Amino acid sequence: SSSEKVSHIKIHTLSVHHTTCYFISCLYFLAPSLSLQEVNSMINKRLKDVLFTDQWSEVCMDALSPFGYVLVSNRMQGMLLLVFSKYFHLPFLRGIQTQSTRTGLGGIWGNKGGVSARMNVFGHSICFLNCHLPAHMENSDQRMEDFESILQQQQFEGQASMGVLDHDVVFWFGDLNFRIDDLDMQVVKAAIDSNKLSTLWEKDQLNMAKDSETVLEGFHEGPIKFPPTYKFDVGTDTYDTSGKKRKPAWTDRILWRLRPMAQVSNSMSRRSSLSCLTSGTCVSQHFYRSHMEYTVSDHKPVSSIFTLQFPYKVDMPLVTLFVEDEWREISDAVAKFKAAPNFPRSSWDWIGLYKVGFKHHKDYVSYVWAKQEESDFLRQDKSHIEAWDFILGYYSNNMSSIVGVTEPFQVHNLFSFLLQHLLAMHH
Repeated sequence: SSSEKVSHIKIHTLSVHHTTCYFISCLYFLAPSLSLQEVNSMINKRLKDVLFTDQWSEVCMDALSPFGYVLVSNRMQGMLLLVFSKYFHLPFLRGIQTQSTRTGLGGIWGNKGGVSARMNVFGHSICFLNCHLPAHMENSDQRMEDFESILQQQQFEGQASMGVLDHDVVFWFGDLNFRIDDLDMQVVKAAIDSNKLSTLWEKDQLNMAKDSETVLEGFHEGPIKFPPTYKFDVGTDTYDTSGKKRKPAWTDRILWRLRPMAQVSNSMSRRSSLSCLTSGTCVSQHFYRSHMEYTVSDHKPVSSIFTLQFPYKVDMPLVTLFVEDEWREISDAVAKFKAAPNFPRSSWDWIGLYKVGFKHHKDYVSYVWAKQEESDFLRQDKSHIEAWDFILGYYSNNMSSIVGVTEPFQVHNLFSFLLQHLLAMHH
């Protein structure tokens, strides 16, 4: 049965201040998620429909699409959150929604706050939350207040009517801006030089807040075995020598949380690299590290690799597409599909012809309206189809996502020439 099938997901996260990147690669389903803080805050319009207009999205899509990753969600408001998936897992990502909350200048400006993306993956709910919290040593309480405000304001709609913490798995990351309390600059630097990081960890504001802040219950963070990643003179490995002389701190962080249920072990530490629920959902962290070799920011990048494991709840696509393995003749250019009984079809649904390596759902070479269960690609108005490996994807207007894909198939040179000729005659 589907409940006996288990999905393993590998998640690779890389965090760089100003360009904070979360790359998620996988054995099953999910792909990179990318977040950035301090993107041009003037660009804070909603990107739900007008996608792929900013240069960061384009750069990331260019880098990831050759490996089969497709952008499935993005959100921007002075911060940017991108979520990618392997194309063959797109039909199993459902209920995709985004939210944003501004906390900068009393909620007017988007340079501080949180952006999130949620989805159901094989029937399990997952939420990614990227936050940029208030700076400065004395603002620890304000950081917690802003985090609670973000959680309260971000409520998702429809069948996914839930808050961030109602999801099965939450990843919380970004420039959280927590600092090291009490110890002065000389003590902090001496502890770093002698690799006595536990002395600093005991005074880390986020670590200490976990013992007193109810909202942090259930959040896990792996052992930090790297020196503080902030603040450096740009272009160097030297901690801040400016007049401000900011004290080193672990500001950029990556945490995760499983929805409260009966846990496998009640003695599980919040700094454990493995967390599991009796439902069979497990999150394990393989490493958590910094990258001192990068010097383009006053922060150092931080990365982590996770594996998620859970039983399948959904293992059938809403639409199954059928296509010939090769398109050699005009008659081969036909798409057939079968929709699940509960699938809410729309007259605005369409089937896209995509090159293997496409970037997003609008990156098609050609399309046809999915008004009947057999459609041919001579009735569309695109005129450039060359020899390549392609897939077909069924886009649902109601669900705003691709709900069915084919295996790759080949379009051959001779057929490509004939098809382009015939399409030109149709114009």
